[in-house]
Amino acid sequence: MKITQVIENVFKKYLPSPFTIAILLTLTTLLLALVFTKPTETSALSYSLDVLKFWESGVWSNGLLVFAYQMMLILVLGHVLVLSKPVSNLILKVTQYCTNTATSAAIVSSTTMLVAFFNWGLGLIFGALLARKVAEHAQKNNIKLNYPIIGAAGYVGLMVWHGGISGSAPIKINESGHIQSIMQSISSDGVLAQIPDVIDYSQTVFSWWNLLIFFSALIAVSFTFFFLGKKATPTEINLPEYEMNVKEEALTKAEKLDSSKILAIVFGIIILIAFGYRYFEDIQRLKITPNLINFFMLGLGIILHGSFKKFTNAVGESISDVSGILIQFPLYFGIMGIMKSTGMVTLISDFFVSISTATTLPIFTFFSAGLVNIFVPSGGGQWVVQGPIVVESALQLGVPLPKAIMALAYGDQITNMLQPFWALPLLGITKLKAKEILPYTLIAMVVGSAVYLLGLLVL
Repeated sequence: MKITQVIENVFKKYLPSPFTIAILLTLTTLLLALVFTKPTETSALSYSLDVLKFWESGVWSNGLLVFAYQMMLILVLGHVLVLSKPVSNLILKVTQYCTNTATSAAIVSSTTMLVAFFNWGLGLIFGALLARKVAEHAQKNNIKLNYPIIGAAGYVGLMVWHGGISGSAPIKINESGHIQSIMQSISSDGVLAQIPDVIDYSQTVFSWWNLLIFFSALIAVSFTFFFLGKKATPTEINLPEYEMNVKEEALTKAEKLDSSKILAIVFGIIILIAFGYRYFEDIQRLKITPNLINFFMLGLGIILHGSFKKFTNAVGESISDVSGILIQFPLYFGIMGIMKSTGMVTLISDFFVSISTATTLPIFTFFSAGLVNIFVPSGGGQWVVQGPIVVESALQLGVPLPKAIMALAYGDQITNMLQPFWALPLLGITKLKAKEILPYTLIAMVVGSAVYLLGLLVL
């Protein structure tokens, strides 16, 4: 498809690395702050130093650094769970039902989206490994298969994740006082008084309208991949077996302790008991937080791996996934520090208010979030930068905060089908190229966009 080739060439030629983009956005924000927010009575030099101070304060914001670490753990622990033997066995069982491209594409896309709704890190690696194992199964059993379609189907979990349980925006607004903290020094006292302490999952992720939109997207995208598979031409597959579990040998007493199944299970159970005692009431009230999810996955991961050695080996294999979050998030926090302290958030939100109505603001939010995601390929980083703008605009226009925030989440996740940043782990596992899966992920993006826009307008 020529259009996908053009898009791939544009990304390769003109779009630098995400880290470079974060730096360019930082410099752009610094410049805009100096041009549009400098008080007339303040000298340019003095205000420049003030803006740099705002930036530095944002970079090292304690609350936001905690947020970055929470997001890193969500990705790492999700990856760790996929590498456990029970999940690996589940993947192998699923492949037995993949007898042709159409059926395989529907199975891979639907299961990947369901897993990603629970945890985006888990869904990202689960989809990649499932696609790889489906291809190996086809190769072993001489089944004709279009591998790029299967690879694309394994990536579509990234177009539903932000509206799911581990979504950055809904999970943070479920923390007590989070919204007020990011809106301090931005909104007036009257507006701040309208902001609730928390917006729990009953209003966002587990609301009837979000669940309806999610299942509509799941069905529409799965059927799309089924029909794509029906018309697809088989491709050549030549893959060695991907080892998901490496056997370990305990030689010394210390190594035997590292490999002790009993010790790992006992400690994992202790974590889950503590988890139940601490978070039972929160779960009943649908107050799902990053700490809740990560604590549960930590205990479950240790139990499923069956030894500390296997668990830490899986952590070591997963840790490379978080390098982008580790180094890029502080830069986005710095951008937020500038925008918040200089009043840029208010200026931008006033612009959106001037061109929007209560009906159109969620639509503008959806498209703007999709655009921002191309340059800020992180839901957490995007929430930090764009979240206050959305909240301020929604409050001024009387748009329900849950709807406005989920519009941001939908827009952020949908252009993952266009932005190849998070596809890198999948491409590494499947040995496919971006240009091979891009034609099909773009089709998924169009179908998903139609579902989300219709949901925002009707529901």
